[in-house]
Amino acid sequence: MPLSKRIIITVPESLLCEVDEFTHVEHRSRSEIVREAIIFYLGERKKELTIEQMKKGYLEMAEINLHMAVEDTINEEYRDVSDDKVLE
Repeated sequence: MPLSKRIIITVPESLLCEVDEFTHVEHRSRSEIVREAIIFYLGERKKELTIEQMKKGYLEMAEINLHMAVEDTINEEYRDVSDDKVLE
């Protein structure tokens, strides 16, 4: 593993007991379990943030797209009227 830093965290005793159960079942250290949990958490948060940004972008574009669709409908109606006059 690349450069590592030691940190001290405080967790409720019940949570530490759960972590210790996993260390015994999976034959891994507390550090490995906590490291994997942090990686998983950060990955999930990044996904959530990306989804939120996409939602925001879609909502911002919705108004623009609606405006363009209305304009196109009006232009299409105008073209129909113009085409009728040309045919006369």
